[in-house]
Amino acid sequence: MRARVFLVLLAAAPASSGEGELRVIETRQLPAVQVAAGASHTLRLALHLFRGGRWTPDEVEAAVLEAAGLLRQCGVALSAAELRVVEAPRRFHDYSTPVSRELLARMPVPRPAVFFVDDTHNEPAFDAEAIGRANAAGRPELTDTVWVAHGARDLAQALAHELVHVLTDSGAHSEASGNLMRAETSPGDTRLTQAQCRLLRARGEANGLLGVN
Repeated sequence: MRARVFLVLLAAAPASSGEGELRVIETRQLPAVQVAAGASHTLRLALHLFRGGRWTPDEVEAAVLEAAGLLRQCGVALSAAELRVVEAPRRFHDYSTPVSRELLARMPVPRPAVFFVDDTHNEPAFDAEAIGRANAAGRPELTDTVWVAHGARDLAQALAHELVHVLTDSGAHSEASGNLMRAETSPGDTRLTQAQCRLLRARGEANGLLGVN
């Protein structure tokens, strides 16, 4: 039976702004998401969607749990996931580098963080995008974050793929058949090699994104 989700209403102070509040208005805890027994490392995720946006909590929860199952092959268990509902002016509901940098400058969040946005205005427009440390030099506020647009193809695979980019701090792709890190996702691309898993665990731990079980 799937763990029950608990809803907590927050009296969070809004981030100061002259053009609209930014604040977390609800959190949904997913307790005991995965049993950590047998896993060498643990992952905690801070998940975000926008009030009045296109994503529903159920969509996010299902995608996260399936994506976490794909990472389990590397000995990484999703030990906690907190879904945060953000109240923000409409322009923040879409991903674009300058606007999303402003969002995180005004509303710091735990990392790694995943944002489920309505759309993307970046070019090229990817269904999902990861910003690790190696590719965050010009956008430091976005370090260790993943941005997923509504309607993303192969959602669970896409989310797991981007989390691997963040945890390995690498933009590398694979050409191997069935590998999760192929440049174009598909439902059958689910596997990670031992070398990919070693890199994920080593860099994820070194960068403070994974705990040691």
